[in-house]
Amino acid sequence: MGDYGRALQFGVFLTPDAGAVDRALHVAEVADAHRLDLIGVQDHPYQKRFLDAWSLIATLLARTEHVHVFPDVASLPLRPPAVLAQAAASLDRLSGGRVELGLGAGAFWTAITAMGGPARTPGQAAAALIEAIRIIRAMWSGSGPVRVDGEHYRVHGAQPGPEPAHPIGLWLGVLGPRLLGEVGRSADGWVPSSGYVPPNELADKHARIDRAAIEGGRDPADIQRIYNVFGTITGGASRGFLHGPVRQWIDQLTELVLEYGMDTFVFGTDGDDPDQIRVFADEVVPAVRSLVTDERS
Repeated sequence: MGDYGRALQFGVFLTPDAGAVDRALHVAEVADAHRLDLIGVQDHPYQKRFLDAWSLIATLLARTEHVHVFPDVASLPLRPPAVLAQAAASLDRLSGGRVELGLGAGAFWTAITAMGGPARTPGQAAAALIEAIRIIRAMWSGSGPVRVDGEHYRVHGAQPGPEPAHPIGLWLGVLGPRLLGEVGRSADGWVPSSGYVPPNELADKHARIDRAAIEGGRDPADIQRIYNVFGTITGGASRGFLHGPVRQWIDQLTELVLEYGMDTFVFGTDGDDPDQIRVFADEVVPAVRSLVTDERS
């Protein structure tokens, strides 16, 4: 493991709180104005306090000009893959190519089934995600008709389209060995969160992705590594990983690039704090870019 040499990207992790719509829109405008690369939006349709992720993503795209927006990550069991592909491609065209697709196999199964979704074992959820990737790729291909006869999804003769405005990144938010292998075989990126995969666990998961990529004839460096990171930029002493002053953030994110293989950081703040996002964008991001450039050269 180590630095894959990819271009760096930075973004913000947005909470789709139905009780704080104005804050969500303001955070998106701050991210766009300060030229961050990404906004990630949680997708938990069963959470009564949350806005529908795709409705919010469409609104954020309409209120911004530069930033790319993606579900972080879409709940596959409640979003049929052919329709999900069409929604992502449609918004990509409407926004001038500013949509990416984070996709998860599912979690919180009691809540999913309460909304009419399927109850899946871990093995079934993995198999369904692999089938969904085939369908989504085929729906974006512009050539058809699409035919995938899977155990969980059967698409027989669907007409693909619309085609996306740009090659949408298909990023998987997965943790298990089988689906990490699928990242290496067929995905464009991997989206773990620091709360579930701390830095000391990244190497093993990168290795699983890389082995599968190499076995499939792919270069592991072609796979984007997106890290949802949660913490606080403070004016005082360090209180642990990503809880401390600007200098600590610069050093730790630089280390995550050069030593731990990550290249994209989506920053989640307590309460979606726009002041934290401004400091991140204005003080942390340019310094990390500069340090990484210097080390690479």
